[in-house]
Amino acid sequence: MTLPSIRFNRNRRRLVVATAVCSLLAGTVRGGPLRAAAVTIDITPDQPKMLGGYGPRESTGVHDPIHHRVLVLNDGEHEWVLASSEFCVMSPELYETAAVRLATEQGVDRLGFWWTLTHTHSAPEIGPPGMAEVYLPDRYDHAVDETYTTEIVDALLAAIAEARAKVQPARIGWGWGESRANINRRARDVDGSVRLGMNPDGPVDRRIGLLRVESTSGDLIAHVANYAIHGTVLGGQSKVISGDAPGVVSAYVEAQTGAPMLFVNGAAGDVAPLYSVYPNPRAGHLSEFRFLLGDRILSAAAEIAVKHSEVHLDLEEIVVDLPGRSGLELTESLQVFGGRDSAGKESVRLPVRLLRFGEDVAIWSAPLELFSEVALEVRARSSAEHTFYFGYTNGWLGYLLTDEELPLGGYEPRVSPFGPGAAPKLAHQVSQYLEGDSN
Repeated sequence: MTLPSIRFNRNRRRLVVATAVCSLLAGTVRGGPLRAAAVTIDITPDQPKMLGGYGPRESTGVHDPIHHRVLVLNDGEHEWVLASSEFCVMSPELYETAAVRLATEQGVDRLGFWWTLTHTHSAPEIGPPGMAEVYLPDRYDHAVDETYTTEIVDALLAAIAEARAKVQPARIGWGWGESRANINRRARDVDGSVRLGMNPDGPVDRRIGLLRVESTSGDLIAHVANYAIHGTVLGGQSKVISGDAPGVVSAYVEAQTGAPMLFVNGAAGDVAPLYSVYPNPRAGHLSEFRFLLGDRILSAAAEIAVKHSEVHLDLEEIVVDLPGRSGLELTESLQVFGGRDSAGKESVRLPVRLLRFGEDVAIWSAPLELFSEVALEVRARSSAEHTFYFGYTNGWLGYLLTDEELPLGGYEPRVSPFGPGAAPKLAHQVSQYLEGDSN
């Protein structure tokens, strides 16, 4: 695995894709004709599996099925493949395995392949564990199910091949929705301690970033919904397989529209669902998220106007060197992400993907559980009216907290390879890139 060197200028390695995109606002957009397709496939195992997200536990049944969902955009020269899968976390190594196979078997450029996970804590583990094993070794005293992991990658590549074979003339629009289905989870006590719970006064991002893809005749091809929410309605006592809130909401929207909906989690590092860690779906009000979030997605998506047929889409990858946690020790497969700064202190090389639709839309992604304040800062500083953050994308390197929260303790600092200064540096450098400022 190799990572590109970071350079904040307009001469980076780049994949430029001309596609047809429509904005809610008028703008100057130019590009080539878009072709698109989307598929949803069931990947629910028919045998018990070790579940990810909490302590080791084996599934005893299925509450709702889990899926791969894939959207392919193609302008006749380049492609953007967005895959959303209902699992908790995956190692960057697993992403690279899939990316290499996709490039070899189907000719899809790695830069054009984004694989994001919804972060449900009630789906099977997929290995290898990567960063999770560094900080949570007690959860991995059993063998990784390599057979199921291979089956999952095989199924993903098959879904991508199916979508690529079905592309048709299309157009795309974007917009915002809002839902109060989430809440800050960094609970405070009078002694100053912080633990997982609910913090009604804490920061939280309640906006829903939306993409709507249609055929040129107006038939819906797919929705993409970007919202920050932990997949933890079901807690560690639950042993049923489930897509949790993201999966239930996706299935509901699909049933209402007849087209795939890719749920892409946002900056959910300090954000929980309104009902969290319950022992079963009924106790956790799981079905109510269809109303709390699903109906909000449907109503907002219905307002998206699809008028423009062309836009310039710009996709890039950069690596940001961030301060690392003191004493950071990475496993062999993660060594590529470690390093030292000029003072000899630990650093983490964080890969970031960035995507622009003309002047109106900017999307950035990282293999992180990012605290919401960081994504909110980037959005506030961006000149693009629609700036979305895609979390849990192309792997998982743990939590990235703000400098204010890092010294307060709690669960998240224990599962983070990053040190003080990482959050402001990431926000600053991503914002610089989005504004085209190399200084």
